[in-house]
Amino acid sequence: MTAGGTASLSLHLVDGIGQIAAADWDACAGEANPFLSHAFLAALETSGAASAAAGWAPHHLLARDDKGRLVGCAPMYVKNHSQGEYVFDHGWAEAYARAGGHYYPKLQVAVPFTPVPGPRFLVHRQAPWAETVQALAAGAIETARQLGLSSLHVTFCTEAEWTLLGQAGLLQRTGEQFHWENRGYASFADFLATLASRKRKALRKEREEVAASGLEIEVRAGREITEAHWDAMFAFYLDTGSRKWGHPYLNRESFRALAAGMAEQMVMILARRGGRFIAGALNFRGADTLYGRYWGCAEDHRFLHFELCYYQAIDYAIAHGLKRVEAGAQGPHKLARGYLPKTTYSLHWIGDAGLRRAVAHYLDRERAAVAEDIALLDAHGPYRQGAPSLGSPETEEQD
Repeated sequence: MTAGGTASLSLHLVDGIGQIAAADWDACAGEANPFLSHAFLAALETSGAASAAAGWAPHHLLARDDKGRLVGCAPMYVKNHSQGEYVFDHGWAEAYARAGGHYYPKLQVAVPFTPVPGPRFLVHRQAPWAETVQALAAGAIETARQLGLSSLHVTFCTEAEWTLLGQAGLLQRTGEQFHWENRGYASFADFLATLASRKRKALRKEREEVAASGLEIEVRAGREITEAHWDAMFAFYLDTGSRKWGHPYLNRESFRALAAGMAEQMVMILARRGGRFIAGALNFRGADTLYGRYWGCAEDHRFLHFELCYYQAIDYAIAHGLKRVEAGAQGPHKLARGYLPKTTYSLHWIGDAGLRRAVAHYLDRERAAVAEDIALLDAHGPYRQGAPSLGSPETEEQD
C-alpha cells in the first residue's frame, strides 16, 4: 500500500520489520536509543508480542528519495486496544463510544511496550530533518484516513518533533518521567554528597539494610548473561507483568530473540540468596543512557527494588561514564532517590471534529497541570542547595 508522498519523497507501508534491511532502518534510527533499532523491533515481531494477533499490527512507514534510498521511517502499528502504550487515552475512547463513534482501531507511532522517549520519525543524517519528519507525519495521517481509523497517536516523541508537528496542527500532550543525571560523579559517594542531609541518610540506610540482608548482588552484561540468567529474569518478569497489567506483554521467545539480537546492549542486575536467584532488573544500554525496563522478584525484601533498579543502575552509569539513567514510566517515589522529573511528549490527530475539540480542550488543561506538577517537584527535589557540581550540568540534547 502506498501512503502518498511529496515531490522528492515517496512513502510506502510494509507490514513487517523483516521487509526492511536492518542496515537501512538503523541508518535512520541511529545508535543512541536501542529500542528504535531493527533488532529490538524484530524481536517483538518475530516472537509474536507485536503482531496483529496481539493487537499491534505492523504498518511501518517508509520514505524513499528519488533514487529509492530509505531516508526516513516510522515504527507504526494499527491498534485495536490501548494496552502497552503508557500514554493513556481510555477516557477518550469511552467518550467517543458514548457518542456513538468507534475509537478502535487506531494508528500508533510508537515502540511497543516501551515508554522510553526518543525520535518517532526516524531520519537519515544526510536527509533534511524537518521536511522528512513533516512528510512522514502527513503520510501517517493519510494512512489513518485511508484505513478508516479514528486517530493517530505519536507517543514518547522528542520535544523537537512535538514542537514542529504541533505547529502543523497535531494536538500536543505532555507527561512526566523521572531520570537521574550524571554530573561527572566519580562514585556513588560523590552523588550522595550532593543530596540534602535527610535524603542522604535515608539512601544510605536503604543500601545498608540490603547489604546486611546476606543477599548477593551480581551485575551481568552482554555475553556474561547465560540462559540460566534469562530463565530467572523471565520468571521475575512474568510475576510483575501478571500483577501490573493482568498479562505480560512479552513471552519467552521475545527474551530469547532480544538476547540473540542485541546481547551487547543488555545489563542484568540480579540478587541471589542461598545460590538461588530471587530478584532481578533488566536494563538496556544506549550510547549515553542506561534504560531500566523490567523488574521482578520471587521473594520480598525491604528496599531490594530500590537497590536493583535505582542504586545499582546509578553505580553502573557512574562506572561506565553514562550521562543518565531512565528508570521507566512510574514515578514520584524516585524523586527522593535522586531521579528528577522530566517532561515527556506525545502528538495526536483525531479525525472526528467534535472529539478533536473536546480532547484539545482537555489537553490545554492537562499541559498546564503537568507543568505545575514538575515545577513543584523540582522545587522539592532531594538535592541540597548550593551543592557543588562535579561536572557540567546535563543539558537536553536532540537525538
